[in-house]
Amino acid sequence: MKHISKLPPIMLALAALAATPALSGQGVSDDEIIVGSVNDLSGPFSAFGAPAVEAAQRHFDAVNAAGGIHGRTIRFIVEDHAYQMPKAIQGYNKLINRDGVFAMLLSLGTPMNIAGFNLMEPKNIPNLTPLSASRHMLDEPIRLRFSVSSSYYEQMRLATDYLTRTHGLTRICGMYIPSDFGKEMKEAAVDEAQANPALSYVAETSHKVDEADFVGSLQKLAAEECELIGLALSVRQVITVMATAKKLGLAHLKMIGTSGSFHTVIAKVPEGVTEGLYATGVWADLAARAGEEAPAAFIASHMEATGEFPGTGALLGHIGATSFTRALELAGRDLSVESFLAAVESLDYYDPLMDNHVSYAADDHQGVDVTILSVIEDGNWKEVARLQ
Repeated sequence: MKHISKLPPIMLALAALAATPALSGQGVSDDEIIVGSVNDLSGPFSAFGAPAVEAAQRHFDAVNAAGGIHGRTIRFIVEDHAYQMPKAIQGYNKLINRDGVFAMLLSLGTPMNIAGFNLMEPKNIPNLTPLSASRHMLDEPIRLRFSVSSSYYEQMRLATDYLTRTHGLTRICGMYIPSDFGKEMKEAAVDEAQANPALSYVAETSHKVDEADFVGSLQKLAAEECELIGLALSVRQVITVMATAKKLGLAHLKMIGTSGSFHTVIAKVPEGVTEGLYATGVWADLAARAGEEAPAAFIASHMEATGEFPGTGALLGHIGATSFTRALELAGRDLSVESFLAAVESLDYYDPLMDNHVSYAADDHQGVDVTILSVIEDGNWKEVARLQ
C-alpha cells in the first residue's frame, strides 16, 4: 500500500529542502558549476591570456569527460576585455549578473581585477589565481581572494637586491606603464633604493600601453648612467625595448622584469634580441625542464592539441585550472562558497609543472612564497636563483 503523508504542504516543502544538500552561492546546480574569466584574448597581454584560457578549457574538458567533480561538470565562460577597462566592466557584469558564475578564475590585468572586486564581493564570488601579481590582489578583505604568486612588488625588491649585490650595481631606473602594474614596480625599486645606501633610484620613463618607440627613453636613461632598468611593460614592448637597446649600443644595460615579462615568447625572439633579460616568477620555465616527467607529459599533450610548444600562458592556465579543481574535489558534493573557501585554504602540495610548492591557510591566501629569478640565455630562460 502506498503511504500518503498527512503533513500540510508547507511542512512537506520544508522536509524536502532539509533532505537536499545545501548549496549556497550562485553558479552551482545539481549537475554543473559555472566559472568565469575576464581576460585579454586580443590586446597587448593576449600572449598570456589567450593560451591560459585555452589550457584551462582543455583541463576542464578532460575533467568533464571523466565525469566531472562529484557529478558536476564545469562550464567555463570567458569574456575578452582586450585590456580595456570599459570592456572589462561589461565582462564582469555579464558573468556575475547574467551568467551567474560561482567563481572567477585567471582574470587578467591589475586594474581590471581591482574594478571587478567591487562587483564580485557583494555577490560572494571568489577570485582565484588572477593573471596579475599585484599586491592589490590580496588587499583586505582577503576572504574571497586567492593569488598563487608573490607580488610584483616583492618580486622586484628581491630581484633588485640580488642583482645589485651580485653585480655591484648602484643606479636603478624604471620604464613602466603608469597603471597599478607599473606603479607597483616603480614603488618597489624606489623602496629598495631607499633601504640600500649603495643604491640610488635615478630616473624613469612612463609609456602608453600601445607605445612602440623607445629610442628617446633609452637615450635619456643611458645619459643618467642607469645600470639596471626595471620594466613593467607589455610583452611586445619588452621585446622592442631589448631590440632598441642593442641597436643603440646599450646592451650593457641590465633589464629586469617581474612575472609580467617572464614569457616564453620573449625568450624565443630570433637572433638573440632578448638575450640577457632578467625576469621573476613563481614557476621554472618549461623548456628548461622538457626532459622531466611532468613537464614532458604536459608538453606532449599540449602539442598534440595545438601543434605548438606550450608557452608561459598555457602553463599558467593549467596551474590555475588544476588548483581550482583540486579545491572542488576537497569541498565535496555539498558545495557552497564556504566549503570551497575552506578547501582552497587547505591546499598544500608540490606542483611539478611550476617546480614550486603551493600552500594556503586561513590567514595566508598567497599560494607560493619562493620567487624564481631567471635570465634569457641561448633562447631559453635559465634559472639564476630562488629568492625569499
